[in-house]
Amino acid sequence: MPPRKAPEKDGAKPKAKKDKGVKKPSAPAADFDAFEEAKTVIIVPANQLELTQKEMDEEITKQLTANNPNAPANIARYNTKEREYKFEPMIDQLVMHFASDGYLLHRESDAAKQQLQLEAMEAEAIEEYERAVAGLPKKAKAGEEGEGGEGGDDADADNNDDDDAPREPVDDSKALRNQFNFSERAAQTVNNPTRERQSATEPPPSQQFTASATQWEMYDAYMEDQLRVAIQRDMIKKQKQREKEAEEAEEAGEPPPKKKEEPKPPPKEKKPEMMAGVPMTRAVKVMERMVNQNSYDDIAQDFKYWEDQSDRFREGEGTLLPLWKFYNERAKRRHVTAIAWNPTYHDLFAVGYGSFDFVKQMSGLICCYSLKNPSHPEYTFTTDSGVMCLDFHPHHPSLLAVGLYDGSVMVYDVRNKVNRPIRQCTVKTGKHTDPVWQVKWQDQDLSERSLNFCSVSSDGRVTTWTMSKSELVHEDLMELKLVTADADDDADALGSLAGGCCFDFNKAQDHLFVVGTEEGHVHKCSKAYNSQYLETYVGHNMAVYSVQWNPFHQKAFLSASADWSVKLWEHNSSRPLMSFDLNNAVGDVAWSPLNSTSFAAVTSDGKVHVYDLDINKHEPICEQKIVRKAKLTKVAFNPEHPVLLVGDDRGCVTCLKLSPNLRKGGAEPERMETLVDTALKGEQA
Repeated sequence: MPPRKAPEKDGAKPKAKKDKGVKKPSAPAADFDAFEEAKTVIIVPANQLELTQKEMDEEITKQLTANNPNAPANIARYNTKEREYKFEPMIDQLVMHFASDGYLLHRESDAAKQQLQLEAMEAEAIEEYERAVAGLPKKAKAGEEGEGGEGGDDADADNNDDDDAPREPVDDSKALRNQFNFSERAAQTVNNPTRERQSATEPPPSQQFTASATQWEMYDAYMEDQLRVAIQRDMIKKQKQREKEAEEAEEAGEPPPKKKEEPKPPPKEKKPEMMAGVPMTRAVKVMERMVNQNSYDDIAQDFKYWEDQSDRFREGEGTLLPLWKFYNERAKRRHVTAIAWNPTYHDLFAVGYGSFDFVKQMSGLICCYSLKNPSHPEYTFTTDSGVMCLDFHPHHPSLLAVGLYDGSVMVYDVRNKVNRPIRQCTVKTGKHTDPVWQVKWQDQDLSERSLNFCSVSSDGRVTTWTMSKSELVHEDLMELKLVTADADDDADALGSLAGGCCFDFNKAQDHLFVVGTEEGHVHKCSKAYNSQYLETYVGHNMAVYSVQWNPFHQKAFLSASADWSVKLWEHNSSRPLMSFDLNNAVGDVAWSPLNSTSFAAVTSDGKVHVYDLDINKHEPICEQKIVRKAKLTKVAFNPEHPVLLVGDDRGCVTCLKLSPNLRKGGAEPERMETLVDTALKGEQA
């Protein structure tokens, strides 16, 4: 900042500005006066800032603080107690500019007294040495005074002589020294540390080697050494043979025999890599399952041994125990649209991920989970469109049929490592024009060599797909014609088709199947007669999401609809036998494989409803909320274990175990038949 201009006094001339001692050249020698005072002229630089009088009079205050400007202000440390990172409020502002270890000792300390005593002893030793060199007698100590007459006289004589001689001034500099002794000669200079010769050279190169000495490695090394010795023995034997033949040819006067070309040894077989082979993969998978079993040990114990003891004190009520939750980060923001258990491996199941929100469609995902490893799926496959349904083949457990939102159907082989299906339909091969809502494998007849499955779509077609050598061949089983209540609307509805939502084949009569539609109707159809419906069941007011035949009774089936109801039907009666109102849209329904009269349904409020018609025909024996702020979309019973799976619209699948009251009864079809007959008699009455 340039210097401020001082105010001028009255009658005084303004002083010239000083410019950092820059002088003008002096006057020539002719005008030089020895008695004249030297003059200094200040030259103002051209780039100096010009300030007004007000600016120069302004006071600028600067405050000095003890804060370190280079200290960080955003240090975050991990708080173990709260398990999160916290900002550090206290910042160390201390900066050490210079630090040096001193050699000062307090004069009253024990170490200082010991050092002074050593200095005194050293001074006495030097004085005695100087007296001995000069030939003077030893100085008498205080304890030796007065011993012996002659010695005492001599000492007195010496003292008298000393008194007569002029005395030297006493040096009291040590007495006046500061007791803390701050000025030490050793602290005034810095001695560089000595450098040893061996530290100036680079260390020799070294390498670490580790190996394990196991029995099989010793055996392999021994066999390799034996093979090497045998090869060397053969080479020496052949060399001697060639030398002998050369000597015999030389004695006979013949030219030496040509060296025969020895056949090259066969290439050594490469051993499979230990970390990339199939055995290693299998061992790692087993180890991963063991680690997960230890991590989820309490859940595994509940899965095997848990029994709700409170069921013994209550009749007609049960509970569901949540076990594992299966979730994949890649399934985020996707709905669980399908769940299918593997018919052979009862711990393996497939989950399809898509979206029921048709405005927000995204790519699909298929994950195959195992109850033995709930942390990560065993197999994963991705699709271009959202997955809407899937089904395992009953006799070939590796084949998985999949239906997509864009109308495609495809078949995956889960044993393949590649992420592509083995069969897939196209537009040329009869692809559906609307979403495929359900696929079902058909039992293979002895006359049929190819595998086939059926699909139903919103385009009104029920189609059979046959796996040929290179593609999927389609054949339409049924076109779902629209059924209207008024006869006048038949002409308008002649060319339109009803949208199919679900279907199921009868377990005893495989040609018989029922189809649920978007209009709320359920149609009974036959593969042998596809010109019209065998029966139409009218009972729902909204779309039918699921229909399922009873696995123990060949005449009864269930239907679940978005009109909050689940209905029980007998296929020879056009009216429902029973109706159950669940107070929310029903996403799916499934019969229990352990009880002929029990079934479970899931609703959009996150609840699972379990009914046992043999115990209570009006109320569920278990109504339990499983998820919060989510809708349950699918349910599936395990064919062997007393567990069921429920999926929600947030991509999570929850495994639930049934309490003893929920799996009472048995698989006798007579119980269900009695129930159906009673309901039919009541309806006729």
